[in-house]
Amino acid sequence: MSDAQRRLLRYSLVFVWLATAVVSVWELDGQSRQLLTTLPFSSPELITALVLAGAAADAVVGLWIAFWPGRAAYAVALLLMVAMTLLATAIEPAWWLHPFGPLTKNLPIAAILIVLLRDAKP
Repeated sequence: MSDAQRRLLRYSLVFVWLATAVVSVWELDGQSRQLLTTLPFSSPELITALVLAGAAADAVVGLWIAFWPGRAAYAVALLLMVAMTLLATAIEPAWWLHPFGPLTKNLPIAAILIVLLRDAKP
């Protein structure tokens, strides 16, 4: 894979992670909150904390991939994405059927992360 291709994949992921962080904060009362309100132990304060923690994690991963790319960054991004996908699936499996693909988009993201992870220097 060429350096240009690697950069294209990397910066597309940076965009996704950072955009997700910004949108999560911007729309604090949006879909993430709706998903988490279905939990039996949810309180408004806990839900806000969880959404903000998720947004912070997304921002950290996006910045990490942008400025310090490498195996560790890609592995953490993959693990975080898998964890969030499994959590969302456990809470609301129907999100796999959403026409805009809030969960299905994670499959190509995982593929890109795996490619970058395998291609990265140790």
